[in-house]
Amino acid sequence: MAAILAAEGVLSLEERPTDLAQAGEALQKATEIALNELSKMREREGKSLAEDLLARATHLRDFGAAVAKESPKVVAIYRERLSARMKELLGDATVDPVRITQEAALFADKADVAEELTRLTSHLDQFEKLVLGDEPAGRRMEFLVQEMMREVNTTGSKSPSAEIANVVVELKAELERIREQVANVE
Repeated sequence: MAAILAAEGVLSLEERPTDLAQAGEALQKATEIALNELSKMREREGKSLAEDLLARATHLRDFGAAVAKESPKVVAIYRERLSARMKELLGDATVDPVRITQEAALFADKADVAEELTRLTSHLDQFEKLVLGDEPAGRRMEFLVQEMMREVNTTGSKSPSAEIANVVVELKAELERIREQVANVE
């Protein structure tokens, strides 16, 4: 092969003049094709990201509904435990049912997470509108995720229920996944 290529006239090297206009047109065409493909890829990625974020928002709603369902049980359980503890401590002495009711009412007020769940739902509504919108919304989404995390943390700190604590852990994990995805949104 080397001998054939070394023979005279088989291979010749010559420098051709470059047609800058033709090269410019080719470069412009290649750039337009690349930009169109980039735009299409970003649209596909955006759709996929939007679908994922909306699905995760639905999970958050489901978890919020689970907390709302479990929340009323917390006060009843507390009332029963308080009553049993008072009987244990006082023995045969009479336990004032009115006092137990007052304590349960105070506890219910402290453990009430209805406001937090309402705000969480409001933030989710706003978040979904941003996901479905056409304008850049990454910063606003980041803010809403931060606000949702605040509501979830408050819910967790207000409720002594192990069931609600488990749901709060799931809510936080899902919000963390959303936060990571939102970092990819303009």
